[in-house]
Amino acid sequence: MPLPDPHGDTLAPVIVPGHRHTLYLVVPHRDEWFIKFHGQVYGPYNTEREAMRFAIDAAYKLGERGEESRVLSMDENGEIRATWTHGQHPFPSW
Repeated sequence: MPLPDPHGDTLAPVIVPGHRHTLYLVVPHRDEWFIKFHGQVYGPYNTEREAMRFAIDAAYKLGERGEESRVLSMDENGEIRATWTHGQHPFPSW
């Protein structure tokens, strides 16, 4: 099964209507990882860990400014799961 195009509109929206969190979505594409945020795609990153690190750092900074933020990740099967939520998970010490 081919992986989704990280630049396409088929991925989950960054802001879900009725959802109170600002979302960062970490997605795989071929052998690279990307972060989708506010309709923009950032990357590529060499590993999922590297992309998650940047996404969590950005979400943490928004959370510290009072915006509720969350990082989601998409696996190779297209399944999306919540990975990190400001105020619920500690900032990782990598």
